[in-house]
Amino acid sequence: MSPFFRARLAPLPLHFANPLWVDGGIPDFARHLQRIVLPQPGGVAELHACVAVLHSTVLDRHAPLWQLAIIDGLAAGEVAIYLKVHHAAIDGISGLGLAASIFDDSPDPPPLPSDWRALVGEAERAGTGARLTGALRHTATQSLSLLAQVPSAVRLLAGLIGGRRQPAAEGMRQNLGFGPRTALNGPITAERGFAAVSLPLAGVRAIAERHGATLNDVVLALCSAALRDYLAAHGGVPRKSLLATMPVSLRDAGNTEMTIQATLTLVRLATDVADPLRRLQAVRAAAGAAKALTKRARSIIPTDFPSLGVPWVVGGLASLYGRSGLAAHVPPLANLAISNVPGPRQPLYVAGGRIRACWPLSIVTHGLGLNITLFSYCGSLDFGLTVARAAVPEVQSLATALQAAYVELAQLSDVPPAAGQAQQPRRRTVGARQRPAALPAAARGASRRRSSTGGA
Repeated sequence: MSPFFRARLAPLPLHFANPLWVDGGIPDFARHLQRIVLPQPGGVAELHACVAVLHSTVLDRHAPLWQLAIIDGLAAGEVAIYLKVHHAAIDGISGLGLAASIFDDSPDPPPLPSDWRALVGEAERAGTGARLTGALRHTATQSLSLLAQVPSAVRLLAGLIGGRRQPAAEGMRQNLGFGPRTALNGPITAERGFAAVSLPLAGVRAIAERHGATLNDVVLALCSAALRDYLAAHGGVPRKSLLATMPVSLRDAGNTEMTIQATLTLVRLATDVADPLRRLQAVRAAAGAAKALTKRARSIIPTDFPSLGVPWVVGGLASLYGRSGLAAHVPPLANLAISNVPGPRQPLYVAGGRIRACWPLSIVTHGLGLNITLFSYCGSLDFGLTVARAAVPEVQSLATALQAAYVELAQLSDVPPAAGQAQQPRRRTVGARQRPAALPAAARGASRRRSSTGGA
Protein backbone atom coordinates (compact mmCIF):
# COMPACT_ATOMS: atom_id res chain seq x y z
CA MET A 1 0.00 0.00 0.00
CA SER A 2 1.31 3.44 -0.92
CA PRO A 3 2.51 5.42 2.12
CA PHE A 4 0.22 8.23 0.97
CA PHE A 5 -2.91 6.27 1.87
CA ARG A 6 -1.61 5.69 5.41
CA ALA A 7 -0.37 9.20 6.16
CA ARG A 8 -2.35 11.34 8.58
CA LEU A 9 -1.78 14.69 10.26
CA ALA A 10 -0.46 14.90 13.82
CA PRO A 11 -1.37 18.32 15.28
CA LEU A 12 0.99 20.27 17.48
CA PRO A 13 -0.04 21.63 20.90
CA LEU A 14 -2.25 24.74 20.62
CA HIS A 15 -1.79 24.56 16.83
CA PHE A 16 1.18 26.91 17.13
CA ALA A 17 2.73 25.42 13.96
CA ASN A 18 1.64 23.31 11.01
CA PRO A 19 0.87 19.66 11.84
CA LEU A 20 3.28 16.91 10.86
CA TRP A 21 2.69 13.90 8.61
CA VAL A 22 2.91 10.56 10.43
CA ASP A 23 2.22 6.98 9.38
CA GLY A 24 -1.25 6.08 10.60
CA GLY A 25 -1.00 2.39 9.69
CA ILE A 26 -3.79 0.53 7.92
CA PRO A 27 -6.67 2.98 7.38
CA ASP A 28 -10.27 2.22 8.32
CA PHE A 29 -11.58 1.62 4.82
CA ALA A 30 -15.18 2.02 5.97
CA ARG A 31 -14.41 5.72 6.49
CA HIS A 32 -12.70 6.19 3.13
CA LEU A 33 -14.67 4.07 0.65
CA GLN A 34 -18.29 4.27 -0.43
CA ARG A 35 -20.56 3.13 -3.24
CA ILE A 36 -23.20 5.42 -4.75
CA VAL A 37 -25.98 4.62 -7.22
CA LEU A 38 -27.05 7.58 -9.37
CA PRO A 39 -30.75 8.44 -9.68
CA GLN A 40 -32.44 7.91 -13.03
CA PRO A 41 -31.85 8.56 -15.85
CA GLY A 42 -28.18 8.23 -14.84
CA GLY A 43 -26.86 10.76 -17.31
CA VAL A 44 -24.02 13.27 -17.26
CA ALA A 45 -26.12 15.81 -15.36
CA GLU A 46 -26.78 13.35 -12.53
CA LEU A 47 -23.10 12.41 -12.41
CA HIS A 48 -22.01 16.06 -12.22
CA ALA A 49 -24.54 16.76 -9.46
CA CYS A 50 -23.36 13.75 -7.44
CA VAL A 51 -19.72 14.76 -7.75
CA ALA A 52 -20.53 18.33 -6.71
CA VAL A 53 -22.15 17.09 -3.50
CA LEU A 54 -19.18 14.83 -2.72
CA HIS A 55 -16.80 17.72 -3.30
CA SER A 56 -18.62 20.02 -0.89
CA THR A 57 -17.70 18.02 2.22
CA VAL A 58 -14.52 18.39 4.27
CA LEU A 59 -12.16 15.47 4.78
CA ASP A 60 -11.78 14.20 8.35
CA ARG A 61 -8.52 15.68 9.64
CA HIS A 62 -8.09 12.84 12.13
CA ALA A 63 -7.76 10.22 9.38
CA PRO A 64 -5.67 9.91 6.20
CA LEU A 65 -6.80 12.73 3.91
CA TRP A 66 -8.43 10.88 1.05
CA GLN A 67 -11.83 9.55 0.03
CA LEU A 68 -12.88 7.27 -2.83
CA ALA A 69 -16.39 6.69 -4.15
CA ILE A 70 -17.54 4.14 -6.73
CA ILE A 71 -20.48 5.61 -8.64
CA ASP A 72 -22.88 3.16 -10.33
CA GLY A 73 -26.12 3.72 -12.17
CA LEU A 74 -24.83 5.41 -15.32
CA ALA A 75 -27.19 4.77 -18.22
CA ALA A 76 -24.30 3.76 -20.47
CA GLY A 77 -23.40 0.89 -18.12
CA GLU A 78 -20.11 2.50 -17.10
CA VAL A 79 -18.80 3.13 -13.60
CA ALA A 80 -17.32 6.41 -12.37
CA ILE A 81 -14.60 6.78 -9.76
CA TYR A 82 -14.38 9.88 -7.55
CA LEU A 83 -11.12 10.31 -5.63
CA LYS A 84 -10.67 13.27 -3.29
CA VAL A 85 -7.25 14.12 -1.87
CA HIS A 86 -6.33 17.07 0.35
CA HIS A 87 -4.34 19.67 -1.55
CA ALA A 88 -1.74 19.88 1.23
CA ALA A 89 -0.67 16.34 0.40
CA ILE A 90 -0.25 16.45 -3.34
CA ASP A 91 0.14 18.58 -6.46
CA GLY A 92 -0.53 17.81 -10.10
CA ILE A 93 2.80 16.15 -10.91
CA SER A 94 3.00 14.07 -7.74
CA GLY A 95 -0.57 13.05 -8.51
CA LEU A 96 0.79 11.10 -11.45
CA GLY A 97 2.82 9.02 -9.04
CA LEU A 98 -0.27 8.43 -6.94
CA ALA A 99 -2.22 7.39 -10.04
CA ALA A 100 0.44 4.78 -10.77
CA SER A 101 -0.31 3.17 -7.41
CA ILE A 102 -4.07 3.04 -8.13
CA PHE A 103 -4.39 2.26 -11.84
CA ASP A 104 -2.89 -0.53 -13.93
CA ASP A 105 -1.21 -0.17 -17.33
CA SER A 106 -2.88 -3.29 -18.73
CA PRO A 107 -6.32 -4.96 -18.45
CA ASP A 108 -4.68 -7.80 -16.52
CA PRO A 109 -4.05 -6.45 -12.99
CA PRO A 110 -1.22 -8.01 -10.96
CA PRO A 111 -2.35 -10.36 -8.19
CA LEU A 112 -2.83 -8.84 -4.76
CA PRO A 113 -0.48 -10.35 -2.16
CA SER A 114 -2.40 -12.39 0.39
CA ASP A 115 -0.34 -10.84 3.18
CA TRP A 116 -0.56 -7.24 2.00
CA ARG A 117 -1.56 -5.99 5.47
CA ALA A 118 1.74 -7.25 6.86
CA LEU A 119 3.54 -5.04 4.36
CA VAL A 120 2.07 -1.90 5.92
CA GLY A 121 3.92 -2.21 9.17
CA GLU A 122 3.28 -0.56 12.49
CA ALA A 123 1.85 2.94 12.67
CA GLU A 124 4.18 5.69 13.68
CA ARG A 125 3.03 7.20 16.97
CA ALA A 126 4.99 10.38 17.32
CA GLY A 127 4.78 11.79 20.83
CA THR A 128 4.24 15.45 21.66
CA GLY A 129 7.92 16.00 22.44
CA ALA A 130 9.02 14.49 19.14
CA ARG A 131 6.52 16.61 17.21
CA LEU A 132 7.66 19.79 18.96
CA THR A 133 11.29 18.98 18.27
CA GLY A 134 10.51 18.27 14.63
CA ALA A 135 8.60 21.54 14.22
CA LEU A 136 11.39 23.60 15.78
CA ARG A 137 14.02 21.86 13.68
CA HIS A 138 11.98 22.43 10.54
CA THR A 139 11.47 26.11 11.35
CA ALA A 140 15.17 26.66 11.98
CA THR A 141 16.17 24.91 8.76
CA GLN A 142 13.66 26.78 6.61
CA SER A 143 14.48 30.13 8.20
CA LEU A 144 18.15 29.70 7.37
CA SER A 145 17.24 28.62 3.85
CA LEU A 146 15.11 31.72 3.28
CA LEU A 147 17.80 34.02 4.67
CA ALA A 148 20.34 32.44 2.34
CA GLN A 149 18.13 33.39 -0.63
CA VAL A 150 17.81 37.08 0.28
CA PRO A 151 20.91 38.29 -1.67
CA SER A 152 19.79 36.40 -4.79
CA ALA A 153 16.27 37.79 -4.48
CA VAL A 154 17.60 41.36 -4.18
CA ARG A 155 19.79 40.90 -7.26
CA LEU A 156 16.85 39.45 -9.21
CA LEU A 157 14.53 42.34 -8.34
CA ALA A 158 17.23 44.88 -9.16
CA GLY A 159 17.78 43.21 -12.51
CA LEU A 160 14.08 43.19 -13.30
CA ILE A 161 13.69 46.85 -12.43
CA GLY A 162 16.77 47.83 -14.39
CA GLY A 163 16.14 45.58 -17.40
CA ARG A 164 12.87 47.08 -18.54
CA ARG A 165 13.04 45.49 -21.97
CA GLN A 166 13.82 42.00 -20.79
CA PRO A 167 11.05 39.36 -21.11
CA ALA A 168 10.95 38.79 -17.34
CA ALA A 169 10.54 42.51 -16.65
CA GLU A 170 7.86 42.67 -19.32
CA GLY A 171 6.12 39.80 -17.55
CA MET A 172 5.93 41.81 -14.36
CA ARG A 173 4.38 44.78 -16.14
CA GLN A 174 1.89 42.73 -18.17
CA ASN A 175 0.58 40.37 -15.55
CA LEU A 176 0.91 42.00 -12.14
CA GLY A 177 -1.89 44.14 -10.75
CA PHE A 178 -5.49 43.60 -9.79
CA GLY A 179 -8.17 41.95 -11.87
CA PRO A 180 -11.60 43.48 -12.47
CA ARG A 181 -14.47 42.84 -10.08
CA THR A 182 -16.72 40.04 -11.35
CA ALA A 183 -19.32 37.67 -9.94
CA LEU A 184 -16.55 35.06 -9.73
CA ASN A 185 -14.78 36.94 -6.94
CA GLY A 186 -17.06 37.30 -3.94
CA PRO A 187 -17.59 35.34 -0.71
CA ILE A 188 -18.61 31.72 -1.21
CA THR A 189 -20.52 29.02 0.62
CA ALA A 190 -19.84 25.29 0.92
CA GLU A 191 -22.05 24.43 -2.05
CA ARG A 192 -20.13 23.29 -5.13
CA GLY A 193 -20.85 22.76 -8.81
CA PHE A 194 -18.99 20.73 -11.42
CA ALA A 195 -19.00 20.19 -15.17
CA ALA A 196 -16.70 18.17 -17.43
CA VAL A 197 -15.56 18.86 -20.99
CA SER A 198 -13.28 16.77 -23.22
CA LEU A 199 -11.51 18.27 -26.26
CA PRO A 200 -9.27 16.47 -28.78
CA LEU A 201 -5.60 16.95 -27.97
CA ALA A 202 -4.63 16.73 -31.65
CA GLY A 203 -7.01 19.53 -32.54
CA VAL A 204 -5.70 21.86 -29.84
CA ARG A 205 -2.13 21.12 -30.93
CA ALA A 206 -3.03 21.84 -34.55
CA ILE A 207 -4.41 25.25 -33.55
CA ALA A 208 -1.24 25.99 -31.60
CA GLU A 209 0.99 25.06 -34.55
CA ARG A 210 -0.99 27.27 -36.94
CA HIS A 211 -0.36 30.33 -34.78
CA GLY A 212 3.13 29.63 -33.43
CA ALA A 213 1.71 29.21 -29.94
CA THR A 214 1.99 26.55 -27.25
CA LEU A 215 -0.75 24.14 -26.31
CA ASN A 216 -1.13 25.99 -23.01
CA ASP A 217 -1.55 29.30 -24.87
CA VAL A 218 -4.49 27.82 -26.76
CA VAL A 219 -6.00 26.43 -23.55
CA LEU A 220 -5.84 29.89 -21.96
CA ALA A 221 -7.39 31.47 -25.05
CA LEU A 222 -10.24 28.94 -25.00
CA CYS A 223 -10.89 29.66 -21.32
CA SER A 224 -10.82 33.38 -22.10
CA ALA A 225 -13.42 33.01 -24.87
CA ALA A 226 -15.66 30.88 -22.64
CA LEU A 227 -15.46 33.46 -19.87
CA ARG A 228 -16.37 36.26 -22.28
CA ASP A 229 -19.44 34.32 -23.39
CA TYR A 230 -20.47 33.44 -19.83
CA LEU A 231 -19.95 36.92 -18.40
CA ALA A 232 -21.80 38.52 -21.29
CA ALA A 233 -24.89 36.70 -20.02
CA HIS A 234 -24.10 37.26 -16.32
CA GLY A 235 -23.40 40.91 -15.66
CA GLY A 236 -21.35 41.88 -18.71
CA VAL A 237 -17.74 41.53 -19.85
CA PRO A 238 -15.40 43.85 -17.88
CA ARG A 239 -13.41 46.41 -19.85
CA LYS A 240 -10.28 45.27 -18.02
CA SER A 241 -8.88 41.81 -18.78
CA LEU A 242 -9.43 39.01 -16.31
CA LEU A 243 -6.37 37.60 -14.56
CA ALA A 244 -5.78 33.87 -14.13
CA THR A 245 -3.53 32.39 -11.48
CA MET A 246 -1.67 29.30 -12.67
CA PRO A 247 0.46 26.81 -10.76
CA VAL A 248 3.95 26.26 -12.13
CA SER A 249 5.84 23.11 -11.18
CA LEU A 250 9.26 23.58 -9.57
CA ARG A 251 10.09 19.88 -9.64
CA ASP A 252 13.20 18.42 -11.13
CA ALA A 253 12.64 15.92 -13.94
CA GLY A 254 11.50 12.55 -12.64
CA ASN A 255 10.56 13.83 -9.17
CA THR A 256 7.11 12.47 -8.21
CA GLU A 257 7.33 12.76 -4.40
CA MET A 258 3.93 13.10 -2.68
CA THR A 259 4.53 16.74 -1.77
CA ILE A 260 3.75 20.23 -3.03
CA GLN A 261 6.56 21.63 -5.17
CA ALA A 262 4.94 24.43 -7.14
CA THR A 263 4.48 28.17 -7.20
CA LEU A 264 1.84 30.45 -8.72
CA THR A 265 2.04 32.93 -11.54
CA LEU A 266 -0.45 35.41 -13.01
CA VAL A 267 -1.48 35.65 -16.67
CA ARG A 268 -3.78 38.18 -18.33
CA LEU A 269 -6.39 36.38 -20.41
CA ALA A 270 -7.13 39.23 -22.84
CA THR A 271 -10.86 38.95 -22.19
CA ASP A 272 -11.07 42.60 -23.27
CA VAL A 273 -10.13 41.58 -26.85
CA ALA A 274 -13.16 40.63 -28.97
CA ASP A 275 -11.40 39.04 -31.95
CA PRO A 276 -10.51 35.36 -31.22
CA LEU A 277 -7.21 35.32 -33.16
CA ARG A 278 -6.01 38.64 -31.75
CA ARG A 279 -6.99 37.36 -28.30
CA LEU A 280 -4.87 34.23 -28.81
CA GLN A 281 -1.84 36.33 -29.74
CA ALA A 282 -2.35 38.58 -26.71
CA VAL A 283 -2.61 35.55 -24.43
CA ARG A 284 0.49 34.08 -26.05
CA ALA A 285 2.48 37.23 -25.26
CA ALA A 286 1.24 37.44 -21.66
CA ALA A 287 1.85 33.73 -20.98
CA GLY A 288 5.32 33.91 -22.51
CA ALA A 289 6.22 36.88 -20.33
CA ALA A 290 4.94 35.11 -17.20
CA LYS A 291 6.93 32.01 -18.10
CA ALA A 292 10.11 34.05 -18.56
CA LEU A 293 9.64 35.67 -15.16
CA THR A 294 9.04 32.36 -13.39
CA LYS A 295 11.98 30.70 -15.14
CA ARG A 296 14.33 33.45 -14.06
CA ALA A 297 13.07 33.42 -10.46
CA ARG A 298 12.84 29.62 -10.17
CA SER A 299 16.05 29.18 -8.20
CA ILE A 300 14.95 31.49 -5.38
CA ILE A 301 11.30 30.47 -5.06
CA PRO A 302 10.83 28.48 -1.83
CA THR A 303 8.49 25.49 -1.69
CA ASP A 304 8.43 25.27 2.10
CA PHE A 305 8.24 27.90 4.81
CA PRO A 306 8.72 28.22 8.59
CA SER A 307 5.38 27.58 10.24
CA LEU A 308 5.63 28.82 13.83
CA GLY A 309 2.52 30.90 14.43
CA VAL A 310 1.32 30.45 10.85
CA PRO A 311 -1.88 28.51 11.69
CA TRP A 312 -3.01 31.34 14.00
CA VAL A 313 -2.28 34.06 11.47
CA VAL A 314 -3.64 32.26 8.40
CA GLY A 315 -6.72 30.98 10.21
CA GLY A 316 -7.52 34.43 11.58
CA LEU A 317 -7.04 36.13 8.22
CA ALA A 318 -9.16 33.53 6.39
CA SER A 319 -11.97 33.91 8.93
CA LEU A 320 -11.80 37.70 8.70
CA TYR A 321 -11.76 37.63 4.90
CA GLY A 322 -14.75 35.32 4.64
CA ARG A 323 -16.99 36.61 7.42
CA SER A 324 -16.35 40.33 6.97
CA GLY A 325 -17.38 40.35 3.33
CA LEU A 326 -14.02 41.76 2.22
CA ALA A 327 -14.05 39.41 -0.76
CA ALA A 328 -16.97 41.39 -2.16
CA HIS A 329 -15.11 44.72 -1.97
CA VAL A 330 -11.35 44.13 -2.29
CA PRO A 331 -10.08 44.07 -5.92
CA PRO A 332 -9.10 40.48 -6.76
CA LEU A 333 -5.47 39.58 -7.31
CA ALA A 334 -6.79 36.93 -9.71
CA ASN A 335 -10.24 36.20 -11.09
CA LEU A 336 -9.92 32.43 -11.48
CA ALA A 337 -7.43 29.56 -11.34
CA ILE A 338 -6.38 27.53 -14.39
CA SER A 339 -4.14 24.47 -14.16
CA ASN A 340 -2.86 22.21 -16.95
CA VAL A 341 -1.53 18.84 -15.79
CA PRO A 342 0.20 16.52 -18.30
CA GLY A 343 -0.97 12.93 -18.09
CA PRO A 344 -0.18 9.54 -19.59
CA ARG A 345 -0.53 8.87 -23.32
CA GLN A 346 -1.26 5.18 -22.85
CA PRO A 347 -4.59 3.87 -21.49
CA LEU A 348 -4.99 3.04 -17.80
CA TYR A 349 -7.14 0.31 -16.26
CA VAL A 350 -8.89 -0.54 -13.01
CA ALA A 351 -9.84 -4.15 -12.29
CA GLY A 352 -9.57 -4.89 -16.02
CA GLY A 353 -11.80 -2.01 -17.13
CA ARG A 354 -10.33 0.79 -19.21
CA ILE A 355 -10.31 4.36 -17.94
CA ARG A 356 -12.15 6.40 -20.58
CA ALA A 357 -11.56 9.93 -19.27
CA CYS A 358 -9.93 11.69 -16.32
CA TRP A 359 -11.82 14.83 -15.36
CA PRO A 360 -10.05 16.57 -12.47
CA LEU A 361 -11.61 18.57 -9.66
CA SER A 362 -9.82 21.23 -7.69
CA ILE A 363 -10.38 23.88 -5.03
CA VAL A 364 -12.21 27.19 -4.83
CA THR A 365 -12.17 29.72 -2.03
CA HIS A 366 -13.40 33.15 -1.01
CA GLY A 367 -12.70 35.58 -3.84
CA LEU A 368 -11.82 32.77 -6.27
CA GLY A 369 -15.00 30.90 -7.11
CA LEU A 370 -13.90 29.22 -10.37
CA ASN A 371 -11.14 26.68 -10.93
CA ILE A 372 -10.50 25.16 -14.37
CA THR A 373 -8.15 22.19 -14.27
CA LEU A 374 -7.37 19.99 -17.25
CA PHE A 375 -5.63 16.66 -17.59
CA SER A 376 -4.23 15.25 -20.83
CA TYR A 377 -4.93 11.56 -21.27
CA CYS A 378 -4.91 9.24 -24.29
CA GLY A 379 -5.30 11.91 -26.96
CA SER A 380 -7.83 13.97 -25.04
CA LEU A 381 -7.78 17.14 -22.94
CA ASP A 382 -10.19 16.47 -20.07
CA PHE A 383 -11.36 19.69 -18.41
CA GLY A 384 -12.89 19.79 -14.94
CA LEU A 385 -14.73 23.01 -14.06
CA THR A 386 -15.06 23.26 -10.27
CA VAL A 387 -17.11 26.18 -8.98
CA ALA A 388 -18.67 27.65 -5.90
CA ARG A 389 -22.36 27.84 -6.76
CA ALA A 390 -22.54 31.26 -5.12
CA ALA A 391 -20.09 32.52 -7.75
CA VAL A 392 -21.03 30.41 -10.81
CA PRO A 393 -24.61 29.15 -10.50
CA GLU A 394 -24.72 27.83 -14.08
CA VAL A 395 -21.49 25.91 -14.54
CA GLN A 396 -22.85 23.83 -17.43
CA SER A 397 -23.36 26.96 -19.54
CA LEU A 398 -19.69 27.79 -18.97
CA ALA A 399 -18.74 24.27 -20.07
CA THR A 400 -20.88 24.65 -23.20
CA ALA A 401 -19.18 27.97 -23.94
CA LEU A 402 -15.77 26.28 -23.66
CA GLN A 403 -16.74 23.70 -26.26
CA ALA A 404 -18.11 26.41 -28.56
CA ALA A 405 -14.89 28.42 -28.17
CA TYR A 406 -12.88 25.42 -29.34
CA VAL A 407 -15.06 24.86 -32.40
CA GLU A 408 -14.82 28.56 -33.33
CA LEU A 409 -11.04 28.74 -32.95
CA ALA A 410 -10.58 25.48 -34.87
CA GLN A 411 -12.64 26.82 -37.78
CA LEU A 412 -10.79 30.14 -37.82
CA SER A 413 -7.50 28.23 -37.80
CA ASP A 414 -8.53 25.93 -40.68
CA VAL A 415 -8.10 22.87 -38.50
CA PRO A 416 -9.58 19.81 -40.29
CA PRO A 417 -13.02 18.76 -39.03
CA ALA A 418 -11.70 15.44 -37.74
CA ALA A 419 -9.34 17.30 -35.40
CA GLY A 420 -11.66 20.22 -34.84
CA GLN A 421 -14.65 18.35 -33.45
CA ALA A 422 -15.13 18.74 -29.72
CA GLN A 423 -15.55 15.45 -27.90
CA GLN A 424 -18.56 14.96 -25.62
CA PRO A 425 -18.46 12.44 -22.75
CA ARG A 426 -19.85 9.34 -24.39
CA ARG A 427 -19.92 5.60 -24.28
CA ARG A 428 -17.09 3.85 -26.08
CA THR A 429 -16.37 0.21 -26.70
CA VAL A 430 -14.55 -1.52 -23.89
CA GLY A 431 -10.99 -2.75 -24.38
CA ALA A 432 -9.84 -5.93 -26.09
CA ARG A 433 -11.08 -8.19 -23.31
CA GLN A 434 -14.64 -6.85 -23.74
CA ARG A 435 -15.31 -6.26 -20.09
CA PRO A 436 -18.99 -5.53 -19.43
CA ALA A 437 -18.33 -2.16 -17.75
CA ALA A 438 -15.78 0.46 -18.66
CA LEU A 439 -14.50 2.62 -15.85
CA PRO A 440 -14.18 6.32 -16.57
CA ALA A 441 -12.41 8.25 -13.85
CA ALA A 442 -15.11 10.85 -14.16
CA ALA A 443 -13.96 12.94 -11.24
CA ARG A 444 -10.44 12.03 -10.29
CA GLY A 445 -8.88 14.26 -7.60
CA ALA A 446 -5.23 14.29 -8.68
CA SER A 447 -3.76 17.83 -8.59
CA ARG A 448 -4.53 20.52 -5.97
CA ARG A 449 -7.46 17.95 -4.90
CA ARG A 450 -9.27 18.78 -1.70
CA SER A 451 -12.79 19.72 -0.81
CA SER A 452 -13.18 23.19 0.55
CA THR A 453 -15.81 25.06 2.53
CA GLY A 454 -14.88 28.63 1.89
CA GLY A 455 -11.13 28.36 2.26
CA ALA A 456 -11.05 25.90 5.13
